[in-house]
Amino acid sequence: MKNKFLLLGIALASLTACKTASTLQLAEVKPQKNISINNELTNDEEFVKVIEPYKQKLDKEMNQKISHTSVDLTKQGSNSNLGNLLADYTFDGADAWTKKNLNKSVDAALINIGGIRTTIGKGDILLKNIYEVMPFKNEVVIVKMKGSDLQALFEYYAKTQVNNPVSHLYIETNNGQVVKALINGKPVDPSQEYYIATSDYLALGGDNMKFFSKGESIYTGIGLRELFVEYFKKTSEVVPGTDVRLNFIGKK
Repeated sequence: MKNKFLLLGIALASLTACKTASTLQLAEVKPQKNISINNELTNDEEFVKVIEPYKQKLDKEMNQKISHTSVDLTKQGSNSNLGNLLADYTFDGADAWTKKNLNKSVDAALINIGGIRTTIGKGDILLKNIYEVMPFKNEVVIVKMKGSDLQALFEYYAKTQVNNPVSHLYIETNNGQVVKALINGKPVDPSQEYYIATSDYLALGGDNMKFFSKGESIYTGIGLRELFVEYFKKTSEVVPGTDVRLNFIGKK
């Protein structure tokens, strides 16, 4: 009896579905004209009038001079001057925060070259230049790591030989093997704890930097881009470091 009611229910549902489907009508489909996005496409004048005051305010802010450089700041080469500069700013800002909040000092800093999206030509440095260089809203993170776990960081550089900028670090490799690794000019003590400043993206394993998972991440709440803006404003004339920090001997 139970099966009969079940079959009856299925039959009624099927009939209802068929009835509903039979009452549906196809909507008339009208072809639409494609609109080509080119110089011939005119602006919506009313919309332009609405946003113009905001655009003027934004342009004025973004075009303000915040510093100056007498050389092109580029991201090319194993020790790019822009990369070194931003790594140093990361170190300095993170170190100030760590001293104040943790009563510790940062030992080194590491950022990724892929996060630096463009270069800065010599001349006045405008606020918009920093937004172009660093369009992402990354946060400064301090990763506390044991010295014994830092070997994975050095091996990462030996394997990839990518010019991810560093500060207060020296990494030398020869044909893909680590031959020298120094923090603040000293060999790593396996028993010591080190504080490495980086971005939240890298601390979470971005760019395959899985070695950071061995440490403890401490979030600072400091925006990386905002930190760069602050430090550019502090320096009327930018003089990037030219010291060798990454030395890939035999790099192919």
